Amino acid sequence: MFSVNFAIILPFIVAAIIPIFYRNLKKIHIGWFVLLVPTILFAMLASYIPSIASGKTYSHTYSWIPSLDINFTTYLDGLSIILGLLITGVGSLVILYSIFYLSTKESLHHFYCYLLLFMGAMLGVVFSDNLMVLYVFWELTSVSSFLLIAFWSHRNASRRGAQKAMLITVSGGIAMLVGFIMLHTMTGTFSIREIIPMVLEITNHHLFVPAMILILLGAFTKSAQFPFHIWLPDAMEAPTPVSAYLHSATMVKAGIYLVARFTPIFGVDQIWFWTVSIVGMITMFWGSFNAVKQTDLKALLAFSTVSQLGLIMSLLGLGSVALQYGYSEDSVIYTQATFAALFHMINHSTFKGALFMVVGILDHELGTRDIRRLGGLMTLMPITFTVGTIGSLSMAGLPPFNGFLSKEMFFTATVYIMEADVFSLQNWGIIFPVIAWIGSVLTFVYCMIFIFKTFLGDAQPEKLDKPIHEAPIGMLISPIILSVFVVGIFFFPNILGNYILKPAMASIYPTFGDPEKLTPSIYAWHGFNTELQMTIGVIVVGFLLFKILKYWRPIYSILPQKYSFNALYTNFLNFSEKQSTVTTKSYMTGYLRDYLLYIYIFFIVTVGGYLIISGAFSVDTTPSAKFSAYEIILVIIMVIASLAMLRAKSRITATLLNGVLGYTVAIFFVIFRAPDLALTQLVVESVTTALFLLAFSHLPDWKKEKVSLKTKNMNAIISIGVGLVVVLVGLSVLNYDQFERISYLFEDAYNLAGGTNIVNAILGDFRGFDTMLEVVVLFIAGLGVYTMIKLRAKKEDTDSEN
Repeated sequence: MFSVNFAIILPFIVAAIIPIFYRNLKKIHIGWFVLLVPTILFAMLASYIPSIASGKTYSHTYSWIPSLDINFTTYLDGLSIILGLLITGVGSLVILYSIFYLSTKESLHHFYCYLLLFMGAMLGVVFSDNLMVLYVFWELTSVSSFLLIAFWSHRNASRRGAQKAMLITVSGGIAMLVGFIMLHTMTGTFSIREIIPMVLEITNHHLFVPAMILILLGAFTKSAQFPFHIWLPDAMEAPTPVSAYLHSATMVKAGIYLVARFTPIFGVDQIWFWTVSIVGMITMFWGSFNAVKQTDLKALLAFSTVSQLGLIMSLLGLGSVALQYGYSEDSVIYTQATFAALFHMINHSTFKGALFMVVGILDHELGTRDIRRLGGLMTLMPITFTVGTIGSLSMAGLPPFNGFLSKEMFFTATVYIMEADVFSLQNWGIIFPVIAWIGSVLTFVYCMIFIFKTFLGDAQPEKLDKPIHEAPIGMLISPIILSVFVVGIFFFPNILGNYILKPAMASIYPTFGDPEKLTPSIYAWHGFNTELQMTIGVIVVGFLLFKILKYWRPIYSILPQKYSFNALYTNFLNFSEKQSTVTTKSYMTGYLRDYLLYIYIFFIVTVGGYLIISGAFSVDTTPSAKFSAYEIILVIIMVIASLAMLRAKSRITATLLNGVLGYTVAIFFVIFRAPDLALTQLVVESVTTALFLLAFSHLPDWKKEKVSLKTKNMNAIISIGVGLVVVLVGLSVLNYDQFERISYLFEDAYNLAGGTNIVNAILGDFRGFDTMLEVVVLFIAGLGVYTMIKLRAKKEDTDSEN
């Protein structure tokens, strides 16, 4: 058995070496080399299935920052292995598909680097037990998906889509991070496994609900739940392999995974139930409603993905009701909603991945995804038609395809929830089957649009950019494999249920005992029950609405676009940019005086304010040493030199007076027995004074500034304020005892820092740390300069060619 850590690290290692060795793979497509990574990982993860199905779990911990309770801990159980298999299994098929889909003229080494980064980040998310480590991988999925969505960076739409996805998902991720920190505050641990047994202790904590809402924000933004769904359709500007991987099987499932993982913690609260269930239902309806009006096949699949994610999310919410009852024979019926969610999550990855690949084939071979230009492709592209039909009918919930089984279980869950006697469900529970049925009707409609408008009817070769022909076999292998799973799962669903879904149910309901009782047998026929009647109604009404689509489709024009969520997002972004420009111009005046003004005002407000608010200001001169006559004389000299500098009428006078200040400070160092500092001060002051004098011939004439009385008064007030605050801080430090004293370090300076002189040891330690950061800054600046030079060179080459 291999370590799960290896599964996370391997994609990063290969991504790191691709830029080094890809030039040596001229005879071999780089995709074949990359394909080995997910294939190997899938096989290794699959080897765990028997032991995971028997109830075993695997954990590995590597110490990272133990003082902060942050360790690289991986945890493999029934829930994480589902996502792991999807990430690596679908990832293998996507890479195989991309080998034939992407042109060799593309920057393939960049594409596969980004893809492997994303794969490793997703595996890190699902296998991490430590919340902080999970967050790191969570945000890395956003960064890598940004790079993948913007892969065709010459397209404005690709850049905008990547930006939107990044802004929304990262914002949700930051909210989630705050929720994680709140959980740590409540429990004292970042380990998810350690938090779950503490549920009863934290449910009444005042941070419990805020942490729940913030974590849900992270999950909802990542899994494109209403109203954060707007990033997903725009992300379809990515290459089709990216859409098939990120937006059907992996990235959007990260939010689903997070909700499932945290159900044992937050599922006992009714806020969790209502939020997850209602948001999921609204998302399902809104996604299916918007999918019907799309004319771009990829946009249709994007909104259908939103809808299907809402369906899965709502099921997880409905399944949390079981935690209210605790384990009993009566409560097990509610756990079937969670079972249906996991089942449909797998089914959705199979049929939606196949459909995305079908759309990619149409775009690649025909040059368009526009439904208005397609039609009559059934006989000319028979394999593509077959795969597309299988995927569409499965998504519509028809037999003999796997989507039918999980859709029936979805209906069953919504019917059962009406019988629950918690959360006022006896009064409001009817909304769930109603919304579920309406959303399913609209799902049936857009699935019929996909089949009939694309493959049936009359062909329109005159509207296509390329002659109609079937795709090469290499591009068909992956969608064919997925469609085989779509059919195979329908006929053998309990293999999946017993070996994959059962251990996952044990992970979500760890206190419910034997997972066998949580795993229902999956059958295609349950008699002429309510769920079957709902399905028949979906087919009849859905087909009728499809036939009269042209009569009711104008309803979409009633909704004003300026009030859409996309418009709100765009307006907010434009408003933010305009306001930031106005704000920046208001303080970026180009005058050094203004910038110093901001710094000094900030210093007075923060430091002076803290002295007042904290009560730290106190003056007690009794322990202070007596002033000598020399010190008083030197202070008087510095004051006179400072005031005279303000009234100086020539540069040479100001320079000499500035030198007086510097040399006086050096004399103070001598009096205070710091000869090394005195020598440094004398050298620096001599050099700077000499440089000032040498630069006189290059400086403009010294002219008296015409400054208003208001400005002079402002300068005087700020100057006095800064001086006063510095003096007060100096006096207050003598008696400030609110922080732990560090003088004890002097006793063990040699062992702690390797030096007998504590001053030198402190300087060496902190200066070394500071130097390290300076080197990092210089390195980043160097990368920026190098990048700009390279981009400029490429631009000049392009201009010369033109």
